[in-house]
Order: sequence, then C-alpha cells, then structure tokens
Amino acid sequence: MLEGHVGGRGIVLAIPAGGLPVGAVVARRLNLPLDVAVVSKVTLPWNTEAGYGAVAFDGTVVLNEALLAGLGLGERQMREGLEATRTKVARRLKALRGDRPMPDLAGRAVILVDDGLASGFTLLAAVEAVRKAGAKEIALAVPTAHAESARRVAAEVEVVYCPNVRGGWRFAVAEAYEHWYDVSEHEAAEILDEFTGVGGED
Repeated sequence: MLEGHVGGRGIVLAIPAGGLPVGAVVARRLNLPLDVAVVSKVTLPWNTEAGYGAVAFDGTVVLNEALLAGLGLGERQMREGLEATRTKVARRLKALRGDRPMPDLAGRAVILVDDGLASGFTLLAAVEAVRKAGAKEIALAVPTAHAESARRVAAEVEVVYCPNVRGGWRFAVAEAYEHWYDVSEHEAAEILDEFTGVGGED
C-alpha cells in the first residue's frame, strides 16, 4: 500500500510507544528515516485507559468536545489532566529524544504511523502538530482502525493507509493482533536508536 513512498525526502514519524515497532518496519521497507511524534492522551480521572483528548510534542491540544459535554468534568479536573499529560509528554520527549531536536519537517512528506486507530484524537493532535511544523503532506499508516475514526482523521490528512478497518460500537486495537502487548518506553527507545544513529536525525 505504501510502495509509492519508497526513498525520497519523506520521513516516518511513529507515535510512541506502540507505533515504534510498526514504524520501524515501514521505515525499513520504504528506505526512509524513522523518528517519533510524541503525543499522549488526556485520561479520565477515574479511568486511565480512556481519554478525552490528547497533547502533542509542541503543546498542541485536541479535545473530544462531544465526549466532554457528557462527562461533567470540572475546570480544575480538566486543568489537572492537561498538566499531567503535558508533564508526561515532556518526560517521554526527554527519554526518547534526549537533547536531539525534532527533524526539519518543512516541505517534507510525513508518514504518521501508530499501532492502530481507536478514537483518533491522539493522531489528530499529531497531525495538527506536524502540519504546524511545515509538513508538505501527511499520510497516515495504521494496521487497524475503527471506520468512524478513520473517516474523522482522513479529513485532516492527504491519505490514509489501513488494511484492517472495523465497525461496530466496540473497538480495541489489540483485538486485531495475533500477538499484542504494551510496548515499553525502553523498547521504543532501543528501536529508535537503531535509526537515529544512521540518518534519523536528519
């Protein structure tokens, strides 16, 4: 599906941590550099698996306003949630990038990769941040996605590549995999190190 992107000045940006193993395969196949677009979802105070928005590496915030309308979260809870997420993003940036600056995305084609697309708000935040950084065009490549979320993100990028699109009211990325586990930050850093030493710094 991605063979038209082989070589050139494009770059693969993976969403850590789960997007790194997928991004590594894509980058190798396309002979492109691999780097990360650090984004984290803003989780609910009572359920850290569920989120109502996301914060990107440049501070971009995208919120699920439709969901928020029915949650009844107070201003203080939202403020604390956003601050906690900003802190997590900053820590993960330091862990994965150290002092290495973001690659120059101005005028480049970017392929955003994650392990799957559930609500889509994490990737929407990534898309907005990458667009602000000057990317010429953005493609999204995910192994699996919920149909409604894929349509939502497709409206914000040039193209979406997804071989496994699913419908229904319930969707979990893990269910599309024969073997799935939570990728640790350490493993993500090791994968990234393989690339940044050979051109990923750009």
